[in-house]
Amino acid sequence: MNPIAIVLIAIALIGILVLVGAVKIVRPYQRGLVERLGKYKTTRSPGLNLILPFIETMQLIDMREQVVDIPPQEVITADNVVVSVDAVAYYEATDPQRLVYNVADFFTAITKLAQTNLRNLIGDLELDRALTSRDTINSQLREVLDDATDKWGVRVVRVEIQRIDPPPDIVSAMHAQMRAERDRRATVTEAKGYQEAAIARADGEQQAAVLSAQGRKQAAVLDAEGESQAIGLRAKANRLRLEMIGLGEGAAAKSRLTGIKEAQPNQSVLTVEYLAALERIGDGRATKLVIPAEFSGLLGTVAALGAAIKDDETDDEVRPKDGLPVPEDNARVELPEPERTELRER
Repeated sequence: MNPIAIVLIAIALIGILVLVGAVKIVRPYQRGLVERLGKYKTTRSPGLNLILPFIETMQLIDMREQVVDIPPQEVITADNVVVSVDAVAYYEATDPQRLVYNVADFFTAITKLAQTNLRNLIGDLELDRALTSRDTINSQLREVLDDATDKWGVRVVRVEIQRIDPPPDIVSAMHAQMRAERDRRATVTEAKGYQEAAIARADGEQQAAVLSAQGRKQAAVLDAEGESQAIGLRAKANRLRLEMIGLGEGAAAKSRLTGIKEAQPNQSVLTVEYLAALERIGDGRATKLVIPAEFSGLLGTVAALGAAIKDDETDDEVRPKDGLPVPEDNARVELPEPERTELRER
């Protein structure tokens, strides 16, 4: 082979190798850390980048969010219970230069840092609070790791506690406690139900009693109003009846007196009327009697009337006296009542 051809081929191969070593492709999620003769020179952005072969080197740094699994470890809580805790941490690089030059083994460093701070945080809590405060533990651990890894050019996005496993005997005790607590809650709930039912029944009975009392009150008021109206109506009716009776008696008395006056009665007729009036007075229930003033004269008149009647029995002829007309056999002559002068107790 021609030595010139061999030299040309060698030069071409060297040129290809130089070209391959000079051309670097940086992906969108990467950054290129360029070193020249072992010294940091610059950080290249995503895209096509050229470097000097054999003089410059480029290290690609992944800027995507990464996850670090923190292995399980034994942690003693504040109430001296040994629990097994493991977690995961999510981080992302913010400065490729510090990530490469400030920490030798980032994964080991962040793992040990997370384990240490996790023991400190859970060691300050009791078991019950540690089991129920995962969000608090996560936020506190993230803040601690973020502050510690800031100088490494890394930002801790979040930290999640995967498991907190107590010992088996503690788990059994917790299950027993949980069953007892549920039984207590069930008993309390049942008691509250009975209490609410009793209160509801008492309220119902109270409302029923109040409504019944109100009904009786309204009924009594209505009865009283009805009785009052009835009494008023009866009194009005009695008053009207008495007025009508008084008017009727007045008219009758007036008619009787007018008839007596027109008939021009004699002393005998008046005496008979006096006796009829005395008979009516004696039949009454009054405790007082009205005695005419001329009672003695009335008795004499009665005697004379008796004698006249005897004379009339012997003589069939009816003789009028003092010019008075002879009344019919079935006619009744009404005479005015004698004057009353005083009231005396019977």
